[in-house]
Amino acid sequence: MTVMARTASDEEDLVAALKDGDLSAFTSLVDRHAPAMLRVAQGYVPSREIAEEVVQETWIALLKGIASFEGRSSLRTWLFTVLINIAKRRGMRERRDADMTVMAFTGGTVDPSRFRDGDDPYPGHWRPDEAPSPFPDTPEGSVLGKELMGLARQELDRLPERQRVVVTMRDMLGLDSAEVRELLDISVANQRVLLHRGRAAIRQALEDYLKEMP
Repeated sequence: MTVMARTASDEEDLVAALKDGDLSAFTSLVDRHAPAMLRVAQGYVPSREIAEEVVQETWIALLKGIASFEGRSSLRTWLFTVLINIAKRRGMRERRDADMTVMAFTGGTVDPSRFRDGDDPYPGHWRPDEAPSPFPDTPEGSVLGKELMGLARQELDRLPERQRVVVTMRDMLGLDSAEVRELLDISVANQRVLLHRGRAAIRQALEDYLKEMP
């Protein structure tokens, strides 16, 4: 039996246990996915407290809806789809000034002219003459690394919603491009632009920070 077959079989067993009301199966699922769910939810709502409420609502939705789960997608994909739908609704209520038409742009954090345009085979990527230079090695080592990580997390929180969610899913949760596109219902090109511009905005902040160092 292949690894894939074993994985499918394991998921079928898990779904069956959940449908039978097995508390240990539910607890195992919570332990496995709750941290990632919280990080994704935080991409849509303005505070950790509200994100925690979104996650709780998702678990309630799972318990109410597991009986009708037909396995057309993986349980994880189904779970995160429910989470994102709840988070979107909650986020729109909490942030009435959200403008969904500009979510794919950096809002001036990085000059848009530094990127390839929509007609290019690689939209959203750096133009050859605008690519940032590599970060220099420094003797401060881990101290500087911690500062940069803190700054990166800070800048991630400042990104427009769609960029923040895509960067979080790809770079923090390790989801692949196909999973992100399915969960967010976006195109290949849109996912690519959101990811590259989100990463670019964070990198620009890091570049500016390093330039200001003595």
